[in-house]
Amino acid sequence: MRARGVEAPMTGAAQFSSPDPDLGFFIALERRVWEALATGNVGADTELLDAAFVGIYPDGVASRADHAAQVSSGPSVGRYAIDAARLLRLSPDAMLLSYHASYTRPGDPATTPAHVMYVSSIWARRGPRWVNVFSQDTPARAAAG
Repeated sequence: MRARGVEAPMTGAAQFSSPDPDLGFFIALERRVWEALATGNVGADTELLDAAFVGIYPDGVASRADHAAQVSSGPSVGRYAIDAARLLRLSPDAMLLSYHASYTRPGDPATTPAHVMYVSSIWARRGPRWVNVFSQDTPARAAAG
């Protein structure tokens, strides 16, 4: 697992607009969501999610406010890694990013196994910006051994 921040997320308004967004563009946006969780930055988390955001998680359905609330008292993610990413264009203004993610919680010892899941995120263009409108986390099965 790579430590968070190894590949610095893009900052500033430029990451929200792109004439021809590619896989790297959406991974950078997704990393900004992970960084908000890893740093406990409620404002950054809220800025990246659409007002009508819906999250589907193993423990239920979440709104944008619910998603941001998980970091209101501090980081909810320690280290994280994103790999095996794929991008599917749903329309000129909507993209589906899917990937394999692994992460630890803050304070987990280095020997703690990572949580592993598959994530699907839909990013939609709202004017010049891209925002996350939907995300679903599916826990990965433990490897047989």
